[in-house]
Amino acid sequence: MNPVTVGASAPPRYPPKFWMEPKDAVQWAGAATEAKGGFALPPDPAGAVPTGPCGLAGLRTLPPRENGGNFDVKQLTKGAKLFLPVFKEGGLLSTGDGHFAQGDGEVCVTAVEMGATAVVRFRVHKGLAQRRKFSSPVFSRQSYFADPRFAAPERFLGVMGMPINAAGEIEAENLTLACRNAVLNMMELLEERGFSRPQAYVICSVAVDLRISNVVDVPNYVVSALLPEAIFDGA
Repeated sequence: MNPVTVGASAPPRYPPKFWMEPKDAVQWAGAATEAKGGFALPPDPAGAVPTGPCGLAGLRTLPPRENGGNFDVKQLTKGAKLFLPVFKEGGLLSTGDGHFAQGDGEVCVTAVEMGATAVVRFRVHKGLAQRRKFSSPVFSRQSYFADPRFAAPERFLGVMGMPINAAGEIEAENLTLACRNAVLNMMELLEERGFSRPQAYVICSVAVDLRISNVVDVPNYVVSALLPEAIFDGA
């Protein structure tokens, strides 16, 4: 199980309005979405849950931030250490959104979701975040985060994706496009094995790991998608 939504308190160097006002983010996402034929819904105070200041201005847990959020880091399983910056006296912590299985990327929005109980221990490393030149989360562990058959598979299927659009043109340094192409290519390989397209998409989300293989040969970034063959053992 990996609890992938974790949160502490917000750093004070950002004005609260910067973090709590969602309209700019929605406008930015909306422009990108509408350019692809979609749409974005603006914030609706009438639908805020809970009501009052918490529901209207509180930080949402969905976007990853320095202090936490929906990280979807599959290595945060039992035995992991996670260091989060806490810039507000009395800051609290919450966690949730446990996954039974997830590919690095969680590309179709969900993994194998599950109910879970997390047992955690806390230690305050006073001043550590201020002494470092960055405030991003740090995590470590001394053991495999999952069964080695899946964490470091001996048998796997891999495919590459590059930032090449439908017109056959390179979109320089477009890592999102390289990721998308890697996933689409893996889906096609899974369809060759008899899976439907929706099934292939789900398998990519719960079992396929996206890896950044090459950022040195600009503009041709390479993203690899790796699927452990062991997930089909006994099927």
